[in-house]
Amino acid sequence: MFTMYGKDKVVNKMKKLSLVIPCYNEEKNIKLFFNSCENELKNIDIEYIFINDGSSDNTLKEIKDLIEKNSKKNIVCLNFSRNFGKESAMLAGMNYSTGDYVAIIDADLQQNPKYVKEMLQFIEMNPHYDCVTCYQEKRKESGIMKCLKKMFYKLINKLSDISFRENASDFRLMNRKMVNSVIDMKEYYRFSKGIFSYVGFNVYYMPYKVEERKNGKTSWSYWKLFKYAIGGIISFSLIPLRLVTLVGFLSFVISIIYFIVIVIQKFTVGIDISGYPTIVCLILFYGSLQTIFLGIIAEYIGKALMEIKKRPKYIIRDKIDKNNCTDI
Repeated sequence: MFTMYGKDKVVNKMKKLSLVIPCYNEEKNIKLFFNSCENELKNIDIEYIFINDGSSDNTLKEIKDLIEKNSKKNIVCLNFSRNFGKESAMLAGMNYSTGDYVAIIDADLQQNPKYVKEMLQFIEMNPHYDCVTCYQEKRKESGIMKCLKKMFYKLINKLSDISFRENASDFRLMNRKMVNSVIDMKEYYRFSKGIFSYVGFNVYYMPYKVEERKNGKTSWSYWKLFKYAIGGIISFSLIPLRLVTLVGFLSFVISIIYFIVIVIQKFTVGIDISGYPTIVCLILFYGSLQTIFLGIIAEYIGKALMEIKKRPKYIIRDKIDKNNCTDI
């Protein structure tokens, strides 16, 4: 256990902390991030695990320079063969981590490393907790983005059997028991927010303030966020499939009732049945429904197909550390 002396000091009997740092085009932030960690996380035994997720800039070179110039530090770089996405990067980092605690943090400095110390101190002082997760009390986003995210959390909490904490981020610290449980989740399409909730454990939610990016710009677009949200719903809920069955059954009942009404009108009132407009409207309506539902089913089938293929979630081209940094 850590021995606490005052608010900001953590010394004696240090447990190892692994920092998992996914990186995508962060060449200008790598050294700033490392210096910030060194300033904020003094007297802590840290294992730095940088994951270069197919960056197209000089991110890999900056990480290699960092390793060369800090040979006494425990720094490792997992260099992916291409861009596999943040979910795969986080998994790779956890797979290669050796620390008693593992913290996931972005390299763009929006997540200040000082919160890692606060999370570490909290979990050491409260050993009945297995994880500390940071969440934003006030999001620095446009009104549209805030509204969309709020709608997403309301929707997924209604559709899923597990609970999702609104505004909870991937910025978190976990003990080894929880990390091993997350790693044991073998699905190809990983939705970490759902996986973290699914494995359970005792989680403490800590508010934090997101800072401005020091350099570069975010790679998340509205379209990527939409795909991410759809993937999360499909990964943790079967209700969309059940909705297809329910709507199909209701449509069948309505069509039978409509048919009976038309027949009664024909033989009692003697109205002329104008079939063309009715048929066109019905064809367009049910055709649209069928297209939507086929799309929902196709999403599930597509994900099932990828799970069956059992392709690797990521491919590591190089593992770089102080022993082989100059050879790569």
